[in-house]
Amino acid sequence: MAFVRSIFQNTGTTLEMIKWEHSVLTLPFGLTGAVLAARGIPNMHTSVWIIVALVAARSAAMAFNRLVDADIDAENPRTKIRAIPAGKLSKNFVFWFVVVASLALGFAAWELNPLAFYLSPIALGIVFFYSFTKRFTRWAHVLLGLAMGIAPAAAWIAVRGSFDPRILLLMGAVVFWGAGFDILYSCQDYEFDRGSDLYSIPKAFGIQNALIIARLFHVITVGLLVAMVVAFGLGKIAMAGVVLVALLLIYEHSLVKHDDLSRVNAAFFTMNGFISMGFLFFVAADLMLAR
Repeated sequence: MAFVRSIFQNTGTTLEMIKWEHSVLTLPFGLTGAVLAARGIPNMHTSVWIIVALVAARSAAMAFNRLVDADIDAENPRTKIRAIPAGKLSKNFVFWFVVVASLALGFAAWELNPLAFYLSPIALGIVFFYSFTKRFTRWAHVLLGLAMGIAPAAAWIAVRGSFDPRILLLMGAVVFWGAGFDILYSCQDYEFDRGSDLYSIPKAFGIQNALIIARLFHVITVGLLVAMVVAFGLGKIAMAGVVLVALLLIYEHSLVKHDDLSRVNAAFFTMNGFISMGFLFFVAADLMLAR
């Protein structure tokens, strides 16, 4: 009861902790997997529980990350204002939030189908594991991409109750998309990472080379999206969506320079929000108009 009361008392802080507004980054790609599986819009029951599952998984992952990284965040000038190091939320509260969000994911998966339910702990394991990777590998960005990339595959399974290898193309596209923009975002912590025991691509290769790697990842993203459109037999509207993604990625990279990171947040949130939402719209329109 005390935990529920704490949630209502700290709603704004809790939503800020899990960056709820960033749901527009991964949720649309997850829903794209559902739309592909249904060859259109899934029924209401399936759609609602997919959204609940995706939001719950992301909320659990974000809260777990804040919990695990609390001491690191307290030392980083950019992140010391986050809820736990700033004393706005207790570690105990965040722990129970992770538990409740994880249970919500499990319940949503149960409402979908047996395979979704059986695989839900594996999905949680992947998104939780990411939080530790920056402690031992410079390629932690790719693990974050993987944590994001399971969303469309999970949504496909939620609709079909089975797996289709073709969805791996969309999953891979999301992996490299997420890894690429996380590299851009992590450039802000270059100086902090250099003086710590943490690992990142900017720290390993320098900011200028990190930006080149991020561009390469996004080229791979576009290539995988093209392959996905072909594999699923989609049409010109979906391909136009790929073109839109490519143009937005080009613009995103134009915002970030190795000697000017002042527009990283705009590149990270605004552009990638348009990318994920736009691609979902074009794929859904392609499938609906093809009927």
